[in-house]
This record gives sequence, C-alpha cells and structure tokens, in this order.
Amino acid sequence: MGLLLGIGRLLAGYLTGPSRAPYANVPTDESALAATIMTGDVLLVEGRQRVSTAIKYLTQSTWSHAALCVEASGDRPLFVEADAIEGVRLVTSEEFAGLHCRICRPVGLDEDEIDAVTGFARAHIGDAYDLANVVDLARFLCPTPPVPSRWRRRMIALGSGEPTKAICSTLIAQAFQSIGYPILPEITQELIDDPNCLGCVRDILHIRHHSLFTPRDFDVSPYFEIVKPTLARGFDHHSLSWAVVGVQVMP
Repeated sequence: MGLLLGIGRLLAGYLTGPSRAPYANVPTDESALAATIMTGDVLLVEGRQRVSTAIKYLTQSTWSHAALCVEASGDRPLFVEADAIEGVRLVTSEEFAGLHCRICRPVGLDEDEIDAVTGFARAHIGDAYDLANVVDLARFLCPTPPVPSRWRRRMIALGSGEPTKAICSTLIAQAFQSIGYPILPEITQELIDDPNCLGCVRDILHIRHHSLFTPRDFDVSPYFEIVKPTLARGFDHHSLSWAVVGVQVMP
C-alpha cells in the first residue's frame, strides 16, 4: 500500500505540472468573477495542467476542474476544491487567476439549503484526493488512445471510491445530492394511477452515482444557470475598440 501511495503521489506531481498544449480561450477577469459569483455557485475551470488534457479528452469538454464557492463576500471569494496534491482544501479566487472559467448557478435554493451544500463541502476539507483516479487518468495522456465515447465517463469515474477520498466533481455532486438538488439524473417514466387521466405518465428522477459526475455535467445540466461575468456586469458592445486593417477604430 505504501508503494502504491508513493507511485500515486509521483504521478500526481507529474500530472499537475504545466501542459504544453495550446491555451486558446480568454482568461476570466478575476475582479469580474469576484463581483459576480455567489455562495453555492459551481466554478468550472479550464486548467493548464497535464491532467487537464486527459480530463478534457475523456469528457469531450472544455472543463477539466470544478470548485464550489462557499463564501462570496469580499474581493477574494472562497472555494472548496479537491487538488491532486493537497487533497480537499479551501482556496481563494486567486487560485484560478489567468484561467478560463464559467459560473454554474443552482436555481431556487433557499439560505438553509445553500448552507447545507457549502457545509457538506467544508466538512470534507482535509480529505485526501483519490490517487487511484490519478493512476487511471495517467493512462490516457501519451499517446491519447481511441476510447469509444460511451466508455469515457466510466473510465474517469474509476478510483477507490473510499468516502474519505474525493475528486473535484464527485465531491460537489455529493454536496448537491445531499439536499436532493438534481444535476443530471437518470429519468424514467411511469403511468399515473388516475382514472381521469388514462395513459398519463410522470417523470421519475433517479440519483446518478456521484462517481460518474464530471465538471462538464454542471455546464450541460438543465438545472444550473450559466452566468458569464462579462455579461452579468453590463456588457455594451458600443464601448469596444476594434482594430481594422491595423488602424484602431474608436466608437
């Protein structure tokens, strides 16, 4: 066990090193992010680490990391995240400076529910990162294998599954599931037992196991609002200055 743990830590150190892959997306303005984000929001991040390449490939998504905002007051909002080296920890928005981010906001939660979600995440601060997941991700870096899309979610969900270990998206999924808030539930239909409504059906939501969630799921979930700080603060395209054939054109 000690040898496997040592190997996992070495792999984690390598995977969290900087990636040489091109980074084309525009970084999110940190001050705009701080002014827009709210407690309970999920922050999706396009990382620049080697491990980000594997996660983005397996999920076919821009997003490689997720963090939960647990305190939005002040210039430096606080987040709970699961880091491959440090484990589950509390960080400020400065941790994501210079990175492309997206805010996913749950809708309709009252103050007590938000407290329950953030409290769940805070209670896991200090938990270890699931290094078994690190070993799984390492297999998909060099070279990138032709993995059928239907297998990718299962592959990124591999790991030990121990309750005191976590990866970023699974911890956040557990936090929302603890209050019965949906992310991407499996939906089945059943007939309604009502003689006045023959043939009527209703949707039944089934909780998807938390180990199967990825950062992308908060983006595509119909239950999270996508908030872009640039637009939320009042965007006016008339205020932009465009360069046309090398000449700066002022509005």
